Amino acid sequence: MSDYSTSTAYVVKEVRDVGFSTLSGPLATERFNTLRDAYDEAMAAAHEPHFKVGSTTTRLSNLLSFSPIFDEVFLHEPLLEACSEFMDGDFKLSSFLGRTLRAGTPAQALHADLPRSSQDSPLLGFILMIDPFRNSNGATRFVPGSHRWPGPPDDLMVGTRAPHPEEVLACGEVGTLILFDGAIWHGHTANTTSQGRRSIQGYFVRRAVRQGFDFRNGLPSQVQVRMSALARHVLALDGD
Repeated sequence: MSDYSTSTAYVVKEVRDVGFSTLSGPLATERFNTLRDAYDEAMAAAHEPHFKVGSTTTRLSNLLSFSPIFDEVFLHEPLLEACSEFMDGDFKLSSFLGRTLRAGTPAQALHADLPRSSQDSPLLGFILMIDPFRNSNGATRFVPGSHRWPGPPDDLMVGTRAPHPEEVLACGEVGTLILFDGAIWHGHTANTTSQGRRSIQGYFVRRAVRQGFDFRNGLPSQVQVRMSALARHVLALDGD
């Protein structure tokens, strides 16, 4: 049992009870600076079909193709321990992407990434803060306990871009990891600053569930070669 076991158990309990929690992310300061630079270089060099500019965010879905330093995020030991406990040991990575919330963008509507009644449930999401998450730059908001409520947000309330009376903003410092149940109501808030707010995020699913990004066929062969046995298993590179 690792030194993370106690805190991991608490994080998983909070995700189950409240719907989300936070833990310390990977990489010391110097290494994190390298990751930040690699993120900026990847976003600058990216192109379609894996690079998308949406209404409020810019996304890169094949981030792992650009630098091995990104491997250290999804292989972060306490993240994998939490996922293993949450999924009872039966999991794989479904997606892993860079996401920048652009400056001056409005709040996102509350939504759930996966209904709790879905046959693909549960879904465990994570967000790594590359920039601090603040009230002013679009920190993610969650409605505690909503992962246990029936129906999606748009069935139960009007004007979901407006603040929810029970919402909590997941603010934090650089390097913080947010873990959340994909069924919880959530969405980014407005970024009223003049700077984009960067993050790396992804999802874990059970091994029988189809991945959101097909790493086996989507990652270049030279990228797959560098992967450790653990990474290959988590990415399902050799099949489920």
